[in-house]
Amino acid sequence: MILFELRCAHQHHFEAWFKDGATFDALAPAGGIVCPACGDTCIEKAPMAPRLAKARGKTLDAAQALGEMRKVLADLKRKVEDSCDYVGERFPEEARRIHYGETQARPIYGEATAEEARDLEDEGVAVNRIPWVSEGN
Repeated sequence: MILFELRCAHQHHFEAWFKDGATFDALAPAGGIVCPACGDTCIEKAPMAPRLAKARGKTLDAAQALGEMRKVLADLKRKVEDSCDYVGERFPEEARRIHYGETQARPIYGEATAEEARDLEDEGVAVNRIPWVSEGN
């Protein structure tokens, strides 16, 4: 998985996870990435600084690295919850409806089995799986 800092044509900045760089390169020109702020599909990579696991010149130990990773995932979860519509178990159906133009395009999140996510990807529907962390754990 790779995390990119992105921006839309309206200069809204956001982050998104991709399977690899090639996945971004395939989705972006096809309009497969949607700005969570305005719904724009004209998306490009924004300049970003590399994220290094260092604190005051020391490499983080495993527990510190895990804590940092949980913090990043918790922040991502909050961003998704704040900027996307929750559609629950209807996610595969709603993602298809958006993909095929049957309903207005908007950022959504919800639940899908691994098989449902693979089926969506096989149809060309842009899907990102995010490890969902629980609060306080």
